[in-house]
Amino acid sequence: MAENHHVSYTENLMKYMKLDQKGSAMAEYVWIDAVGGVRSKSRTITSVPKEGFKPEDLPVWNFDGSSTNQAPGDNSDVYLKPVAVFPDPFRGVPNIIVLSETWNADGTPNKYNHRHECAKLMETHAAHIPWFGLEQEYTLFDMDDRPYGWPKAGYPAPQGPYYCGVGAGKVVCRDIVEAHYKACLYTGIKISGTNAEVMPAQWEFQVGPCDGIEMGDHLWMARFLLHRVAEEFGVKVSLEPKPIPGDWNGAGLHSNFSTKEMRVEGGMKHIEAAIKKLEGRHKEHIAVYGEGNEQRLTGRHETGSIEKFTYGVADRGSSIRIPRETAAKGYGYFEDRRPASNADPYQITGIIMETIFGAAK
Repeated sequence: MAENHHVSYTENLMKYMKLDQKGSAMAEYVWIDAVGGVRSKSRTITSVPKEGFKPEDLPVWNFDGSSTNQAPGDNSDVYLKPVAVFPDPFRGVPNIIVLSETWNADGTPNKYNHRHECAKLMETHAAHIPWFGLEQEYTLFDMDDRPYGWPKAGYPAPQGPYYCGVGAGKVVCRDIVEAHYKACLYTGIKISGTNAEVMPAQWEFQVGPCDGIEMGDHLWMARFLLHRVAEEFGVKVSLEPKPIPGDWNGAGLHSNFSTKEMRVEGGMKHIEAAIKKLEGRHKEHIAVYGEGNEQRLTGRHETGSIEKFTYGVADRGSSIRIPRETAAKGYGYFEDRRPASNADPYQITGIIMETIFGAAK
């Protein structure tokens, strides 16, 4: 009975989704709130430009910042400035999703707008052609706040069979992962892959390589799509760095980085020089690499210790890993393994640029 009810519900919805919009488009404005969550709301755009929507053509909008801890109640308007436009995989053509920066009424970027500073750094150092690739780990929870598919009492069998696992009893929620992957490709996000992670109910997707500010834009949009897809399946997405205490892997946001100098013959000396600079600012990086990261960076479960900076070739227990292939060729990229799954990609990519190349002009 329940099955039939669900089918009719979906059919009912589709009946309305197919209706003609009479030349108007729906724009879903997305922004980042005070705790690294995504928020969104919709508005109607009454005419659709032939050559497609550009951020500068879209209206600046606002929201009640006192309801998201982004502004005080007596001065609660926060402005939404469109910065990137994506086709909407939920509503279809001609509807769009609009990634927006948050700005205060006095013309300053909102305190939680980390994109603005990051964009300046990327612009200042654009000549180095920085490429980023971020690996977003996440955990799926049921409505009772247990990792999805875990027994109601007790724990699943120890880690081992779950990483890149195939088959019932090894992986759960592959439908969400598949739906999210397709939604990202439709939206034009540079998603480069996905896999089941070490802890059951934990997955990862990768975005990149992206040049400069595009990295943060694409990763935030991919996060928005993940929450939105999971919502339709009645599943919660957690970006907590240590979702389950004890002998279970945490969740990270491993950050791969290279510049045009690192990607060519002799690039290894540029990689080593960059790592030296990163070592000198370990504390500053940890400060923006995610809340609760100390529970994850213990030196166990494929992490380095939060207390000290280390690097090595093919070493997953170090702060910075130089891939074996990069070491063998003498050029390529390196991986910063310190960022937690809940870190802001604008802050990560911004501080990497600042540490290696200096402040924004």
